Amino acid sequence: MTDIIATKPLAPDDPYARTAQIFPVLSPEMAERLAGYGVEEPIAKGQVLFRRGDRRADFFLVLDGQVGITRTGEEGDDEILTIHRAGQFSGELDQINARALLVGARALTDGRVVRVANRDVPRMMAAEPDIGEIVMRAFILRRMGFLHHGEAGIVLIGRPDDPETLRIERFAVRNGYPLRLVDVESDEAASGCMGRHGLDVADLPAVVLPDRSLLLNPDTMALADRLGMTERFDPQAVFDVAVVGAGPAGLSAATYAASEGLATVILEGLAPGGQAGASSKIENYLGFPTGISGQALAGRAQVQAQKFGARLAVSRAVVGVECDKRPYRLKLEDGQTLLARVVVIASGARYRKLDVEGYDRFDGQAIHYAATAMESDLCRGQAVVVVGGGNSAGQAAMFLSRTVGHVHMLVRGEGLAATMSDYLVQRIEGSARITLYPFSEVSRLEGERTLRRIGWTDHRSGEETVVDAGALFVMIGAEPNTDWLRGCIDLDERGFVLTGESGQVPGARSAYETERQGVYAVGDVRSGSIKRVAAGVGEGSVVVSAIHRDLEALRAV
Repeated sequence: MTDIIATKPLAPDDPYARTAQIFPVLSPEMAERLAGYGVEEPIAKGQVLFRRGDRRADFFLVLDGQVGITRTGEEGDDEILTIHRAGQFSGELDQINARALLVGARALTDGRVVRVANRDVPRMMAAEPDIGEIVMRAFILRRMGFLHHGEAGIVLIGRPDDPETLRIERFAVRNGYPLRLVDVESDEAASGCMGRHGLDVADLPAVVLPDRSLLLNPDTMALADRLGMTERFDPQAVFDVAVVGAGPAGLSAATYAASEGLATVILEGLAPGGQAGASSKIENYLGFPTGISGQALAGRAQVQAQKFGARLAVSRAVVGVECDKRPYRLKLEDGQTLLARVVVIASGARYRKLDVEGYDRFDGQAIHYAATAMESDLCRGQAVVVVGGGNSAGQAAMFLSRTVGHVHMLVRGEGLAATMSDYLVQRIEGSARITLYPFSEVSRLEGERTLRRIGWTDHRSGEETVVDAGALFVMIGAEPNTDWLRGCIDLDERGFVLTGESGQVPGARSAYETERQGVYAVGDVRSGSIKRVAAGVGEGSVVVSAIHRDLEALRAV
């Protein structure tokens, strides 16, 4: 009986190295309190407690005996990842949402467990905060372990510079789904992996699912469905609050709404985090003196919202809303609809692109709108070009300078001081690995299969500079994601949502209410908003007080 995790050689930064936190043993007193939320049951050797792919599995505390946590192995058989013994408990992050479980559990010996029904887990964690803290930390670390080792998730076979491979990889990474990339050009295991699944180069990219079935270049929606990352909604059920967009503002609104007892759903077209989720490091967000990546911040906020009962649907963009009567009916791109008494518009903005010949050919492959660890690894040792003069561009330049050959930074104006925080300006000016080019715009993109050379022109002198560079990072602002709202509420001349704070919505009862009662806008999508993570989080939290007043008035009618 091999315990895979127990036999791994562990580096200090490996989540599995934190044994006491990832596999804690509850004290007898804690176990007794926890038992009050469930029922004690005997288990028999070989009994399945839950299977990989199940949703909303119950929580199990082992009182006696051994429970094996299993994954599907290369040959389709169960492999034991770890063994829970007396005082230890099952579960990871999918315990608090409706996603399909990554692992299964079965009894390895006869014994006894406390079974806590899935619906009672949030109540137990809220009522017993010391136990809840231990459980939540373990859930997070277990998912981090899966991500660190690429376990219990998908195997992606393809070329790392292929746009379709990158699309699938980004979707998994941004959604915190474990992934192992098999590079067909450099990975020694690639030929064996392809042969085992009967694949040819023309079939790539291919995704091997946790149950060992195969998908050939699946679209994002189909992949999310097969991975069990999405939910189906009862079209007649009515939510108190539907939050459209899972950036900082949307996640904040959902967390506060759900924590105050409102039935809340978050609808997101790609992955939690919004534009902030693409930031390599946010250093001026209150409470994080050493900084935090946008993806880490979004991941924590997502877990927090779901802990309080908010439901999250990813890869399901909202494409329209019927706003002539309440409850409002939201239309999703897969044809589903759902009803909500209140709608919070937090759909943020989409990245602007450059008008350069060849741009579309390299977009999604060598042109990036985020600088995270994934992009940094792709560009290791190469020269890169960063376009933009805001904080996101400055953070990207500093982050990339640690691993790439050199960063060439282009701005249209005379410098950075007017658009970037001073701490970033000082670091960029002091870095030998970053060169700033003012009054410059990209004028040339060259390469055959992939981007090889980038040129830019100084619009004062007309002189063009061309360098060997394998990646272009474009961070020149964004346009509001409001197409789905047209015909429902008023937008400003640039497409941002007008609210009471803008002074252009007479009679609005809140700074964040639109012309439609019960429809609010927060964060970057709102006209006149401060485009900062902290501002979005603040707006998302504050709007909930207005939502309560609105729902109370609605019930009184």
